[in-house]
Amino acid sequence: MNRTRRSLAAAVAAIAASALLGACGGSSSAASDNVRPEGQKGPGVNIGPDQNRIRGKKVEAIAATVPEAVRKRGTLKLGASADASPPLGFYATDDETRIGSEIDIATLVADVLGLKADFEAVSWENLFVGLDSSKFDAVFSNVTVTEERKEKYDFATYRLDDVAFEARKGSHWQVNGPKDVAGKTISVSSGTNQEKILIDWSEQNEKAGRKPVDIKYFQKDTDYYLALQSGRIDAHLGPNPSAAYHVASAGQTEIVGKISGGGDLVQGKIAATTKKDSGLVAAYAAAIDHVIEDGSYAKVLKRWGLSGEAVPKSEINPPGLPRPKN
Repeated sequence: MNRTRRSLAAAVAAIAASALLGACGGSSSAASDNVRPEGQKGPGVNIGPDQNRIRGKKVEAIAATVPEAVRKRGTLKLGASADASPPLGFYATDDETRIGSEIDIATLVADVLGLKADFEAVSWENLFVGLDSSKFDAVFSNVTVTEERKEKYDFATYRLDDVAFEARKGSHWQVNGPKDVAGKTISVSSGTNQEKILIDWSEQNEKAGRKPVDIKYFQKDTDYYLALQSGRIDAHLGPNPSAAYHVASAGQTEIVGKISGGGDLVQGKIAATTKKDSGLVAAYAAAIDHVIEDGSYAKVLKRWGLSGEAVPKSEINPPGLPRPKN
């Protein structure tokens, strides 16, 4: 996808839901680069290049734990996924500036370490290639801790990994477990953790004598929005950050249930990812703990609608999603 199309996708993501789900929807202001649901008061979500980003201050004791070579360089080389979507990482309305919650959190960590954040957006698979080759000091890009990844990488957690059931606003429905989706038509993207969860829940329903889930597959937001509008699906199960952004920016959908991206097995966690034994993971964890304690972390999550995914402290290499079964 070229940059113009990436920027367009990011800029209209906030209003796409309203355009597809009903006559009344989100609005945006060219002057302020803010988007918000039609008629809603307040600043909305800022998707312009001037982010007035929340910044941190260097903490000498934490900065001193960074390996000498990185300290002398003065920059923290950070990988970010070019394939990410709002609110995690995307292009602002100027089609050049990368914005989003992951960029904000990584910048806070770099500030505490007394380093300048130097971002490079690459494809998802090249994030790990960059770590392996020491091109990147870290990746802040919605990377989930897994037992398999822990063999090669160190992790300092900074956010929960949750998935959410997104339904049309006013659906009067709540999802707390398998029985709540019995007989429902729910969409997912193929090859995802949420697909595995939904298939497992459907099988549990059948074993309990309930109706299975009618699973539909959509890879694009616009497609499942249209399916919601036409009543072809009851909900979509996808990453919670995307669902929260749709709700905050367009106001035509609502989250009717939220669960761990690890399903019933483990609470999924998103982490700053670095090459194993790089000597950086403890510094990242300490920096994350500091911004949690001083309140700047909470402000970042709040501005992107992700307060529900906050962690009380950073954990180094906690239990991750289990290895795939052969």
